[in-house]
Amino acid sequence: QVQLVESGGGLVQAGGSLRLSCTASGIVFSINAMAWYRQAPGKQRELVAAMTSGGSTTYADSVKGRFTISRANAKNTVYLQMNSLKPEDTAVYYCNTQFLRSYWGQGTQVTVSS
Repeated sequence: QVQLVESGGGLVQAGGSLRLSCTASGIVFSINAMAWYRQAPGKQRELVAAMTSGGSTTYADSVKGRFTISRANAKNTVYLQMNSLKPEDTAVYYCNTQFLRSYWGQGTQVTVSS
């Protein structure tokens, strides 16, 4: 079965950095697009960044220039490097992939203090 396991969240001060990781199993990772979403309290889940198998990327306007998505196919892992973090980046971050259906990780909490 498909499993996505995120790690790397935590508490950081505004202006700081974090790197999230998501390791996948049960899929042919190299041919799957991967994405990061986030959900803040009381808000809908939103797309943060996505990367196709070919390396094309998409970012939410709110994170462009601050966040970078990357992948290591040999490790079945996708990363989200988050720099210049702001309090409004506080959310639970989820890894996502599509293989016949949508799969989600358990989420990792990111809290940015002002």
